[in-house]
Amino acid sequence: MCALGHYLELAGFSTTGISLVRENAESLRPPRTLWVSFPLGRPLGVPNDTAFQHRVIAASLALFGEQVGPVLADYPEDAPSVASETSPACPVSFQQTDNSWRGRLLAELGDLAPWYQIGRDRRDGRTLVGVSDTSMEEIITRLGDDLDAQSLPQDLKWFKSAIEDAKAYYVEAITAQPGSYDHTQIYRTIWHDTQLGAGLRWFYDEFQQHPTLAAFSRIVLPRSAISEDQQ
Repeated sequence: MCALGHYLELAGFSTTGISLVRENAESLRPPRTLWVSFPLGRPLGVPNDTAFQHRVIAASLALFGEQVGPVLADYPEDAPSVASETSPACPVSFQQTDNSWRGRLLAELGDLAPWYQIGRDRRDGRTLVGVSDTSMEEIITRLGDDLDAQSLPQDLKWFKSAIEDAKAYYVEAITAQPGSYDHTQIYRTIWHDTQLGAGLRWFYDEFQQHPTLAAFSRIVLPRSAISEDQQ
């Protein structure tokens, strides 16, 4: 949609849009776009909350009032949570005893792998995992090795796509388990209960303190996870 905005503008149409991935909007520099911190697939927030959705649309349309572009604005609200009708019943324990990050992460991956496959089978093989073109075992191994060495990754382009794959893998594995999960519960489980979440928090803190890579921390943790920590 960011790229499409440029072509429509060249044809004489004014455009505005909503972006779920801020880094894409920063790279493509569309004429006007509103970045929202919502889960992928929900550019207007949660279903059936018309008042919230109208506020998001109004904020996007308000960008037509900007005199100079490209414009990239941050939407100030996080999406409301949705109460689940059924409490989740997670059969996987995320408690790990291995002393190394690599060992704990690989053990956690082993626990989640059967559930990921069950979820994928239910979707006839469809998955959001695969943007890094790297196996999940290699992703987890490389992340674990960096964490054990207490060092930031050397290949930041790979790291960005790898952690997106890891997060998608965890979401698909968790939601395949018994119970009903809303997006707030899913991401709270990932950020607060898993070794992956703990590792990503370490990367976030290190990027935040880096003299030239502080902005990169934005892709590691969502704003909602940071807000929870500050409460």
